[in-house]
Amino acid sequence: MAASQPLTGIELIDCAKANAEQGVTVAAELCGYGQNISRFQQSLEQACRQIGVEISSLSDLITDQQTVIQTGGIEVAPDTPDEL
Repeated sequence: MAASQPLTGIELIDCAKANAEQGVTVAAELCGYGQNISRFQQSLEQACRQIGVEISSLSDLITDQQTVIQTGGIEVAPDTPDEL
């Protein structure tokens, strides 16, 4: 569901990260920026700078873990907590 107003701060970062794999157009729309992609990107970069993170594009928010999950990688873990 798209935000009714443009998100800012950590809410913007969370929304952008959750929708980054769908592309900048979809992420901008869902974060409340509609078709104003340049404003979305500027706001996202500013929000990231405020928490000490530098990004150059939306794809910088996609983590390796998200990539593995999407591509069907395997998870390596012990069978039980006792085997940690």
